[in-house]
Parts: sequence; structure tokens; C-alpha cells
Amino acid sequence: MSLVPRESVETARPYVLGLFRIVVGLLFVCHGAASLFGVLGGAKGGGSVPALSWPGWYAAVIQLVAGGLVLLGLGTRTSALLCSGSMAYAYFSVHQERALWPLQNGGEGSVLFCWTFLLIAVAGPGSLALDGLLARRGFSSPARAEQPTAVA
Repeated sequence: MSLVPRESVETARPYVLGLFRIVVGLLFVCHGAASLFGVLGGAKGGGSVPALSWPGWYAAVIQLVAGGLVLLGLGTRTSALLCSGSMAYAYFSVHQERALWPLQNGGEGSVLFCWTFLLIAVAGPGSLALDGLLARRGFSSPARAEQPTAVA
């Protein structure tokens, strides 16, 4: 016996996924803004990363732009996959060389963002996404146009 009826869980699923995507996208955008513009405490305790520096500046651009697209639900799967890959790169190139486990090497955030964005890429944007709104208004994304349609 479940405390919450299955129908309620299934009804809430797209909304919870949409809110989850929005919160994660917002947090990622904040990281990018902090690194690029020195706001919200700046990068690593203050300031901003130097323009075009590898990999920090490029990671911050991905955080700001792709994180913003995830936040808005626009090109969500592709943007989330890019975010996930950037965090995997950050973990293995920055944190892993310090120690084996994320708890030891300070890489918990990178690991959590990596797997969170991978989940969003696989599960989709949920509700409250601009992709869904644009599709209802008649604008079709290239990904939707390639999907086969059912024949009645």
C-alpha cells in the first residue's frame, strides 16, 4: 500500500521534472555568471576568469548559455548533454588528479551536476518548457520534424 496514489504521482511527474530542470538550470547559470562577470561571489572566491582561458572561461560560457537553455526548456536534451559532458570533463581533468573519491578531491558538485544533467537529457524537459510551448504554437524544432508520425 502506498501513501500517495499512483495516479497523483503520474500526474505530478512532468511538473516536478520541469521544476527540477528550472532549479538545476538556474544554479548552473549562476555558476557561469559568477565566473564570467564576477557576480554572486565571483569565481573561486572573487573576480572572474580571464577571457578565453582554458578551460575555465569556456566552461563558464557553457554554464551560462547551455544552463540558460536548460532553464528555459529550449533545446533541453542537447543542452543538458553538453552540460553533463562539461562537468564530466571538469571532474576528470581538475578533481580526479587530486584524489580518487569526490569527497576527497572536492568534485562532488561536478559529479552531481554531471549526473543531474544526464538525467535531464534522458528524461526530457518535463512541463513548463519553451520547446513544448513552441510546439503547441506550430513551431517545430528539427528534432521533432525528424520523428516518425503514427499512421492511423
